[in-house]
Amino acid sequence: MAELKDNQLIFVDENGNEILCDIIFTYDSEELNKSYVFFSPVGSADEDGKVEVGVASYTPTEGGVGELHAVETEEEWDMLEEVFNSFASEDECECDCDCDCEDDCHDEHCSCCCGCHHDDDEE
Repeated sequence: MAELKDNQLIFVDENGNEILCDIIFTYDSEELNKSYVFFSPVGSADEDGKVEVGVASYTPTEGGVGELHAVETEEEWDMLEEVFNSFASEDECECDCDCDCEDDCHDEHCSCCCGCHHDDDEE
């Protein structure tokens, strides 16, 4: 069982250990008629800010308690990988500048997505 509340859940691993996890997002697949939850153990971020991500299907029940189920098929894994990649790419800069810099910039006042402001000289 997993308790779903306040954007967190308690995941019970194969050894019976309870792990507090932040819910990254949920996804409902109409095609497979299942609900999925993507989650990350609290405090699992490494020095670069990358986190360990888990995913499971779940059966919602009353009172915010749901039962987690393992992802069972290759078809599910492929679909979930695509869903997660789409979610992750939404956070990236999607402007189309011609700069060769590799950095991302989310400064709305910067017309160059890398933040180098090299295009300010062109105006």
